[in-house]
Amino acid sequence: MPFVPPSHPGYLASQTWLGFVFGAVAPRSGSEMIAGFFKRLTEGANAGLSADDERLALCALLVRIARADEVYSTDEAAQIDKVLMGRYGLSPFEATALRREGEEVEATAPDTVRFTREIKDAVPHEERIGVIEALWRVVLADGVRDAEEDAVVRLAANLLGINDRDSALARQRVSRA
Repeated sequence: MPFVPPSHPGYLASQTWLGFVFGAVAPRSGSEMIAGFFKRLTEGANAGLSADDERLALCALLVRIARADEVYSTDEAAQIDKVLMGRYGLSPFEATALRREGEEVEATAPDTVRFTREIKDAVPHEERIGVIEALWRVVLADGVRDAEEDAVVRLAANLLGINDRDSALARQRVSRA
């Protein structure tokens, strides 16, 4: 395999491939990755989340919001990618890969509480309004504000320690942008 610089979108894939070749990385199926993520979520506050797990938890929450009305549009998926690129400095390739992992995690997650609890632990209070703005960006991405999506945002905001007024102001900022 040729050299792939770290700035190249295929860098992570090349590193995984090299890890397999040299035995540094054991192959993991999607279900093993998800099981490991949920195991870390349930280990308790002492274990904490890695930065990658925090990203995956937020991504799964964004997907949960988008799927709340049972219509997961391409506009919503594209908005999730934009949020991930902006928040974490990811390339489009990396954002799409993370969103796909988030879709798998969300599909198997029993509830929203686990995601928000871990995000609350990982993200300082003053930065959580940015999480709420990201949720509103996804809700408003398809041009339809749905009651089911609103309910999930209200639940997530409450669990993240953000009051209704601040959530409403975040929604207004996003809708004006």
